[in-house]
Amino acid sequence: MTIFSKIIAGQIPSFKIAENEKFFAFLDISPLREGHTLVIPKTEVDNLFDLSDDYLSELLVFARPIAKAIEKAFHCNRCGIEVIGLDVPHAHVHLIPINSANDLNFTQHKPKASDEQLKKVQELILQHL
Repeated sequence: MTIFSKIIAGQIPSFKIAENEKFFAFLDISPLREGHTLVIPKTEVDNLFDLSDDYLSELLVFARPIAKAIEKAFHCNRCGIEVIGLDVPHAHVHLIPINSANDLNFTQHKPKASDEQLKKVQELILQHL
């Protein structure tokens, strides 16, 4: 069971942004930028492109209103999307408010956010969702 499956099951706390029967979105606890959100399928699949066509397209449809809420909640040019998938063997996409391509640079230091910071970010996104 991956750490993401444990988050979905409620065994590990998270700052949930959205959920339905197939997907779960929550804040990254070590964000590249304030508002950095992870979107994951509830099915445990390592590689995003191993998801079925329907599941893959539904993931993007699920992520769209979250991305739009992130764009409204934070000063940015747009919400960027990144797929890396090396740290956790569970398919996921990163939604990050960006002003330049460098804002998606995962080689940058990612400090752990405090629960207070994450709660504030969660509330901001949820106000626009």
